[in-house]
Amino acid sequence: MAYRGATAITARQFLLDVRRLAARLPAAKHMLNVCADRYRFAVGLAACLTTGRVSLLPSTYTREVIRQLGEWAPDAFCLTDDEHCDIELPRMQYPAAWRGVDLLGSDPEWRVPRIDVGQLAAIVFTSGSTGMPLPYRKSWGPLASCVLSGAPRLGLSDGRSYTLIGTVPAQHMYGFESTVLLALLTGNAFSAERPFYPADICSCLEAAATPRVLVSTPIHLRTLLAAQAQLPAVDLVISATAPLARDLAREVERGFQSRLIEIYGSTETGQIATRRTALTDAWQLWPGVELRAEADSTLAHGGHIEQRTPLCDVIEILGQDKFLLHGRTADLVNIAGKRSSFAYLNHQLNSIPGVIDGAFFLRDEQSAGATGVTRLAAAVVAPGWSAADLSERLRQCIDSVFLPRPLLLVDQLPRNATGKLPQQALRQLIEEQARRPGLA
Repeated sequence: MAYRGATAITARQFLLDVRRLAARLPAAKHMLNVCADRYRFAVGLAACLTTGRVSLLPSTYTREVIRQLGEWAPDAFCLTDDEHCDIELPRMQYPAAWRGVDLLGSDPEWRVPRIDVGQLAAIVFTSGSTGMPLPYRKSWGPLASCVLSGAPRLGLSDGRSYTLIGTVPAQHMYGFESTVLLALLTGNAFSAERPFYPADICSCLEAAATPRVLVSTPIHLRTLLAAQAQLPAVDLVISATAPLARDLAREVERGFQSRLIEIYGSTETGQIATRRTALTDAWQLWPGVELRAEADSTLAHGGHIEQRTPLCDVIEILGQDKFLLHGRTADLVNIAGKRSSFAYLNHQLNSIPGVIDGAFFLRDEQSAGATGVTRLAAAVVAPGWSAADLSERLRQCIDSVFLPRPLLLVDQLPRNATGKLPQQALRQLIEEQARRPGLA
């Protein structure tokens, strides 16, 4: 059910490790599982499930987020496989080696645990890309239903055992569903590693047992193609966390000589739709999931979704199970009576030759000063460009009212592990440079 490099880990070994870890857990109810190794994360998750504990899965571990976790769940402790972990909660180190009795040796008729569908399995948190991270409770039944409904749509229920290689962390909702739960619930397997750099991704893919699936994000896929590496053969590429451009989807399919399926979902709803991005703009909903337009929003309900949930995107419903995505509701920007979208502005910025990464964002209210005029800023990774030359190039393709003030040249953007840009990180970026001469 898992691999570490080319070494297979059986379901029997997994269950033994789960029971060993469960026997060592403290009495506390809430566990922050920060294990970077995907197998160890899965062992920690299953140890919680089998003992009635709840896994806390924030997408970041900033001091403020940890402080809020401690206030919200005073009994929370941290399971880590990093000996240098400095998270300010009571910490439990994942055992480097097991000691003591073989808990499974006396039980040759080993059994797969059964988890009550109503059991609270995890509390997941939004990424903070549109503000502060918010918690959402996830029961085991709906979590399992979501994954079991999606596996056939991805073509991963054909009787073969696929190896899932993820560039995304297991703690993020997408990585949680598409690597860990997808393997545990559907007879597939996952790679314990989380490769990041292009060479590491290629190496991990080459070492993985076939058939194999790459679970990644637009920012990782774009970087992988830009490295011009020799791409190993895969049977499927899965992408999520941000809309994927059709041109990039086609490049990925050509590079890997495989299909790319994009997943649409959110922390609130879980995964609810897919599309073959290289061929169509339309999304197809998960079985049983429905969308309903109400006032200025679109609500998702049915299937594995536990309650009617408003989506944070502009949706055009095409029929019973299809829709188009026109961007986030928070994506639209209005300056001096003129409208644009961050998606359009970011596309124009990142289309400039030599721009490696870049993003527009709104300056906070205080930065508008006494005039009260909304201002856009942008942070750009573009070696060889000056801010003045980039601004002039942008002036050729966007209205001057949307030109970023300031345009910050940085070594890298403060993206999180899934490629998203939390608003807090962007605000901190501009605050750090606010005292520099010439910032307007």
